[in-house]
Amino acid sequence: MLPLQAAFDGKKYLEEQTREIIRRIDRFNNKLYLEFGGKLLFDYHASRVLPGYDPNIKMQLLQQFRDSIDLILCIHAGDIARKKIRADFGITYDMDALKLIDDLRLDWGLTVTAVVITRFDDQVSAQTFKNKLERRNIKVYTHRATRGYPTDVDTIVSDDGYGCNSYIETKNPLVVVAGPGPGSGKMGTCLSQLYHEYKRGIQAGYAKFETFPIWNLPLKHPVNLAYEAATADMKDVNVIDPFHLEAYGETTVNYNRDVEAFPLLNRIFHKITGKDSFYRSPTDMGVNRVGFGIIDADAVAEAARQEIIRRVLQTRCDYIQGQSEKVEVERVELLMNELGITVEKRPVVLPAREAAQQALDANAGHNGVFCGAALQLKDGNITTGKNSPLMHAATSAILNAIKYLAGIPDTVHLLSPSIMDAIGDMKREVKGAQSVSLDLEEALIALGASAPLNGATKVAMEQLKHLRGCNMHLTHIPSPGDEAGLRTLGINVTSDPHFASECLFVP
Repeated sequence: MLPLQAAFDGKKYLEEQTREIIRRIDRFNNKLYLEFGGKLLFDYHASRVLPGYDPNIKMQLLQQFRDSIDLILCIHAGDIARKKIRADFGITYDMDALKLIDDLRLDWGLTVTAVVITRFDDQVSAQTFKNKLERRNIKVYTHRATRGYPTDVDTIVSDDGYGCNSYIETKNPLVVVAGPGPGSGKMGTCLSQLYHEYKRGIQAGYAKFETFPIWNLPLKHPVNLAYEAATADMKDVNVIDPFHLEAYGETTVNYNRDVEAFPLLNRIFHKITGKDSFYRSPTDMGVNRVGFGIIDADAVAEAARQEIIRRVLQTRCDYIQGQSEKVEVERVELLMNELGITVEKRPVVLPAREAAQQALDANAGHNGVFCGAALQLKDGNITTGKNSPLMHAATSAILNAIKYLAGIPDTVHLLSPSIMDAIGDMKREVKGAQSVSLDLEEALIALGASAPLNGATKVAMEQLKHLRGCNMHLTHIPSPGDEAGLRTLGINVTSDPHFASECLFVP
């Protein structure tokens, strides 16, 4: 299977989404709180299911409002305490928040107005996070759980409810409220701000910047099912928006939490504003024009099917590592089965397993675990690798790939034996490692050190940048060094739910 071509028109999407945001700002007396669903930066899920979608397209959009925007960043205190991980980067949510603040300032020229720690309950880790930010001159607010939520609207919308939260001063017409992940308290922060704005006589408004589910695609479209797979841990389910159907006679797709919360939101809006709700349906509430950017429906559907397979493989691995529950595995597997596909439809799965089998056949009678890896390049070619006493399977596959891209014969060695020996000695004598086989992160360092000594290595290293966005599969869960190296290269990796070692502790 050849790699998917661009199926999404980012320019058209930007035009549509910008126009709709401006319309909302004008509707609400030039003061709009815009809750950003999903990732503000590096939205890799969207880029995988919508080939051609720039992971940072939301920031391209916000650049158009840079002179009239305030940014509020929310993070749930419980996520800080639990050390919740953002899988794309392998860092905790609090560290992701720090990275986001840096990225916005250094790469996009946008300053975060304030950070809000939501559902704060004096957690030591959340207080430490607050101290860290404040000592770097970043304004931090703490919002405790709202009294009366979710049933007692009279208490919620009162000085004992939203009124207990400190008002965050903003000066611009557009206030973007974002967070490092779902459940960060973005909506509660927006509603709290609305309460305070109306008390000050400012008739501000609220809307949600949405990407998924895509309201004008069918309920069971693979893109919408991929969103369910991505949020399996939150038990999100796509549903037909009954409020929109009743109000307009139009079938649209939303997700269960927004639909279930809409009657309550309507009551809160009415209590805050003293008049009818802003919206007649959850779909009305969303600013979501992403469906109008799709230019190749078949390619998008196939990309979404591949994403569901990726989620199945990831969730299986999370389960055996104790990071998810069996019900989450069953949930994403059910979505895959709904589409009549199997994990073997991911093009790199079978070649990786075949490479592992070849390693096993070649070492019949030897003890050990034999691993395989397969990497699909952008021209559709698949290179494979297997583990050996010298290197991990992922390392072997990457070296084979850059040799192929550089037109270097397979017989040419890219890594200097003396450098490999030196790394092996260090691992054995300093780290006390039993195996000196190079993981990918170590191999990348060895490549850099070997490049001045070997012209072929230097040429091959220049090909590493062409691996970004490629798909890889491993027959075993990657070691920390392999995982770090693959993340550095920007490779979309999956693995079978097997451990590469019988050891419980992997340094």
